[in-house]
Amino acid sequence: MLNWWRSGGSEARILMLGGLILVLDQLSKLVIVLTLRLGDHWALMPGFLHIVHWGNTGSAWSLFHGNNGALAVVALLAVGALWYWRHHFEAHRPMGQVALGLLFGGTLGNLIDRLLPSRRHVVDFLYFHVHPRAGGEAGFPAFNVADMAICTGVGLMLLMGFLGQGGEPGSAGAERNERPE
Repeated sequence: MLNWWRSGGSEARILMLGGLILVLDQLSKLVIVLTLRLGDHWALMPGFLHIVHWGNTGSAWSLFHGNNGALAVVALLAVGALWYWRHHFEAHRPMGQVALGLLFGGTLGNLIDRLLPSRRHVVDFLYFHVHPRAGGEAGFPAFNVADMAICTGVGLMLLMGFLGQGGEPGSAGAERNERPE
């Protein structure tokens, strides 16, 4: 598989990684849907990590809750725009291919959840939380494999922008500031 990665074209690499993320995302969600009822949870590490079956009709942190259809349209437009303008997102570089593959796989994974008639919401199942001394529960919003892929892909894009073309911080504008000797 590593040889295929090296010999394949940039589009093939992006699609291969995107497909892998999509399969992992949908299989993990299928396991949750088949083992837990909507709203149920299982304490994998009590007081820290629960496996939950929660539905999210919004975006990250349940923003725009109840706008499943509109968010599906936005996701579809985003996938189309990313593919059309992929050359602007470093698709020729390995890190850009990984970032785009993660973004495509994650976005399509959550889009499928939104469009499936049996769901009509994104399935979130990883819920990390702690119990502060003052009481209560402080938790990070539940998420899934697609969410992890999207966040990692965006992080890689930001990192590439920070590193610039030369691969070191600030290298993109370094040539303009050098003085001739």
